[in-house]
Amino acid sequence: MASTPHVWLITGCSAGFGISIARAVLAHGHLVVATSRNPTKTPDLVEEITQKGGHWLTLDVTSPEEDIKKVVEKARDLYGHIDVVVNNAGFAVVSALEDVDESAIRAQFETNVYGLIKVTKSVLPIMRNSRSGTIVNMSSVGGLRALPAVSLYSASKHAVEAISEALALELSPFGIRVLLVEPGAFRTNFLGQNAVSYQPPSDPYLGTAVEKTQQYLHSENGKQPGDPEKAAERIYEVVMGEGMAKDKKQYLRLVLGNKAYENARLKVADLSENFLALEDISRSTDY
Repeated sequence: MASTPHVWLITGCSAGFGISIARAVLAHGHLVVATSRNPTKTPDLVEEITQKGGHWLTLDVTSPEEDIKKVVEKARDLYGHIDVVVNNAGFAVVSALEDVDESAIRAQFETNVYGLIKVTKSVLPIMRNSRSGTIVNMSSVGGLRALPAVSLYSASKHAVEAISEALALELSPFGIRVLLVEPGAFRTNFLGQNAVSYQPPSDPYLGTAVEKTQQYLHSENGKQPGDPEKAAERIYEVVMGEGMAKDKKQYLRLVLGNKAYENARLKVADLSENFLALEDISRSTDY
């Protein structure tokens, strides 16, 4: 059990990684403020977390920044401080880019990018005042390597990657760490109808990689190889420097899952080959 309990504020706890992380944190004796857009839809989860000593607040990350700030301050007031914030709320639009309407594009970025920014901005004054804290941004291996039919989701996670890289440098003088988590396929509800917006391919994309990717994602729901409970434990350990992460250097990125790791390595290899092959051109443009 934790000798000095840390307060974890976690978004998107109605399912998936959010609830798994909340359970792991509580099991280690720390304090949890779980949040979700509509807690009335998951009364069993709310009861579970509160019975274990946690709190549950209503937080819609697409709300105006002032509203989000009030919820974050309410979470702070529960224990007097916030040590870790997990930006987990998110969903995926799965479609050919040409087929996506503007409202779906905006919704994808409102939740996955703007929501993360607003929660982070709201918690940073609290962490800067204590000159400590950890911001955990849930990205995806899709934030490293985009596939057909998930261009918008990957774009939103690419944005999270860029934000996190810069934020880590901006916040290091204040003793605040940023951890970027890049999971692969885990057996959460992520591929279910509540977390994925599938838009059927238009005629030109029938039979192409777009339709095949959509069919593959449909078929994989409930069969993903990743164990979300193990992932939550690894995230906890890396944040706290315990378990498998004990005595390891604090890195920005944490890839989770065997296939995700292989895809991440493949991305690095592709970039290296690309850069080296065109090095002469790249170096030919200075004065």
